[in-house]
Amino acid sequence: MRVYRPAGSTVSAPCICYVHGGGMVTGSVDGDDAKAAELARATNCVVASVEYRLAPENPYPAAIDDCFAALSWIAEGRHELRIDPRRIALYGPSAGGCLATATTLLARDRGGPEIACLMLVSPMLDDRASTPSSFANTGFGAWSREANLQAWEAYLGEDFGTDRVSPYAAPARADDLTRLPPTYVDVGDLDLFRDEAMDFAQRLMRAGVPVELYVYPGGIHGGENLAPSADLTVRVRSRRHSALRRALRVPSPAAEHTGP
Repeated sequence: MRVYRPAGSTVSAPCICYVHGGGMVTGSVDGDDAKAAELARATNCVVASVEYRLAPENPYPAAIDDCFAALSWIAEGRHELRIDPRRIALYGPSAGGCLATATTLLARDRGGPEIACLMLVSPMLDDRASTPSSFANTGFGAWSREANLQAWEAYLGEDFGTDRVSPYAAPARADDLTRLPPTYVDVGDLDLFRDEAMDFAQRLMRAGVPVELYVYPGGIHGGENLAPSADLTVRVRSRRHSALRRALRVPSPAAEHTGP
């Protein structure tokens, strides 16, 4: 774990458990260091970034075990971290969205820790990759259908493509989505994960979970990494930060930069 505390934060601050992306096969706390630090600054929350084990060397359930252990450590270490255990969010981009959702399912089924908000950014949720967008959207050099299938196979091993895949491995397979925390989902309309993200958000709504869903015209998977200063990137990030502050009851700053 790497913990980021904003300057001037107080005792009982909210905490965001940040789970990096990378298809479960790449990525690291170091690689997302700047993103986690910016998230702490923008939300005025403590951010705890998880260094989980990667496939294929460490297939399912290694990564989800690490993420659940991290969430439990955050909740149990609330006094040391000076956080409010009632205001913990899980935040996951791409594969981090898969692991954040799976961790939320585990927390529900194991009776805790309590999660106040789940934030999913272009989440990678369904190993079956059978939606129209998973075929139509090429990845534009950022994350292709081929890379997606290879990553799922590395993560799931011999269970890949079978009915043995657990919903804790691929959350789109979960039948019961009740009693999950309020969830924020955003995805680009040119993202290969567009349809599975939208379908998951709609299923959450039908299960009675409060959901914010945003689909951005012209957005591709990983587009904000390719163009971090683009107007779309700035607007999308601002909306996420505002949603997190609302969910975690953090006072909004007097003004927030929303574009050039």
